[in-house]
Amino acid sequence: MATSSDSEFPALLGGTPVCEGGNSDWPICDESLQLRFRELIETGAWGRYHAEYVTELEERLRTLYQLTNVQLVSSGTVAMELALRGLKIAPGDRVLMSAYDFKANFVNVVQLGAIPVLIDIRDADGQLDVEKIAAAATDNTKAIIVSHLHGGLVDLSRVTSVAEDLGIAVIEDCCQLSSCARDGNSVVGSQADVSILSFGGSKLLTSGRGGAVLTHRDDIAQRIKTYCQRGNLAYPLSEMQAAVLVPQYESLPQRHCQRQECVDAIRRELMDSHLLRPFSCRENSIADYYKLGFWYETQQFEGMTRERFCEAMKAEGIPINVGFPALHRIHSKRRFECVEELTVADRAHEQIVVLHHPFLLGGEPAARQFFLALDKLTRHARILTQP
Repeated sequence: MATSSDSEFPALLGGTPVCEGGNSDWPICDESLQLRFRELIETGAWGRYHAEYVTELEERLRTLYQLTNVQLVSSGTVAMELALRGLKIAPGDRVLMSAYDFKANFVNVVQLGAIPVLIDIRDADGQLDVEKIAAAATDNTKAIIVSHLHGGLVDLSRVTSVAEDLGIAVIEDCCQLSSCARDGNSVVGSQADVSILSFGGSKLLTSGRGGAVLTHRDDIAQRIKTYCQRGNLAYPLSEMQAAVLVPQYESLPQRHCQRQECVDAIRRELMDSHLLRPFSCRENSIADYYKLGFWYETQQFEGMTRERFCEAMKAEGIPINVGFPALHRIHSKRRFECVEELTVADRAHEQIVVLHHPFLLGGEPAARQFFLALDKLTRHARILTQP
């Protein structure tokens, strides 16, 4: 592991930050985007209802995901609501989902009058535990939401096999992924009954806001289209938003490689360490890294709380934050069901930290900065822990 001088204090204690000025600027407005912005201004397309850019983006997504039905929408949250509506989720229906997931997915289910049924996660990668799906299903179960989070991937082929046996639909939440993620030879997001994307301001592909619903099923697509048509589109992605997304797909493969290089270096260095335990990724798959997740244990840092650790790392210019709150820890028990203890999700609520993707673009040099900061915190953990 990288080391630094014993006399060098953490930035939180007055020392010099490892990354002066931080290392996490996002979004990046490269030359292709600058050209696109000038084009929008010169043509006036930035303020039009209709131009060619929405169609261009729809075709790009159809090609990448090999799916015929693409509905561009105003956010990933709206995309999830539309996916549920497309499956005719109704009051009283049960929808299975991970107990560790983005809050909006839970709320979308509840808003439709359906009941979230929470399933525990795996310790190795923080993802939904596929082995627990069948036991959580009942006659009223209509769908399962599968979210890929923090650099891990749920085994969707196994999920779809179980779901087929149970007669339930699969919604795949790919809001933390781009089209670079692969499950075997398939793009992640191309195999479920319906999948959703997000183009939010912090995402790997961003237009500030926005999302998409993808499906191979014409019945789902038709229900979504009918719901969205109110004389005009109720939840549109604008032409300007679509216009700035298309060039980002050109730079995506290179940036994915840069992120992967950094993640690989971090995982290698931590392989024989007990300080942090990064989420693993399944064999025969390629993950994507909107966030890289780690398990954090206070005893490895002299009792330093997770929140204090994140504060100290951010002071060094390393953008680490706490993970999601577990859903069963922030919602009334009247609003959800579960069939067993959510033991691993309970730990996730207390222990997960995530490293934000702009930092990962620094490749191996960024990984070295990560370990310089980690080393400073490790050597000064006791004083950092003091009030």
